[in-house]
Amino acid sequence: MAVSEHKDKAHPSVRCAVITASDTRSEDTDTSGKKIKDLLAANKHAVAAYQILKDEPLQISAAVRALLARSDIDAIIINGGTGIAPRDTTFEAIQGLLEKEISGFGELFRMLSYQDIGSAAMMTRATAGVAKGKVVVSLPGSTGAVELGMTKLILPELGHMLFLLRGERHAH
Repeated sequence: MAVSEHKDKAHPSVRCAVITASDTRSEDTDTSGKKIKDLLAANKHAVAAYQILKDEPLQISAAVRALLARSDIDAIIINGGTGIAPRDTTFEAIQGLLEKEISGFGELFRMLSYQDIGSAAMMTRATAGVAKGKVVVSLPGSTGAVELGMTKLILPELGHMLFLLRGERHAH
């Protein structure tokens, strides 16, 4: 089956949770979380949960575990904490939870980001994977990075990823 045929079978609406990992943002100043929610809504995906957490690995991993246990969540999109600064711990918080890594996501994100910001793109540890039958994506916290990742990678494939995760394959 061709990629276009697979995409034709994609779920039109995915139920998402959004987490912002930040020591400084509030709901009023969380432009990246708002961008994710707005882009999801504009593409007819539901935001079933939203929270801002301190960049503390135990807090982030506990929140992701709780969301993975929820039947009303298909995907978790996290922003923030993907850099190399001492307080950037989102990668560590979710790495052990992923059953399968979607390594192409990080590779493509860094390639696209390089076109915008140059060599600094190599310092992001943006990642994606699968856990408990759900898509888990971790983006940098900048609004530009969120918009890039959402529009170029996540939104074009989100429904398709859910289709594949649910085992809704068709004979080739």
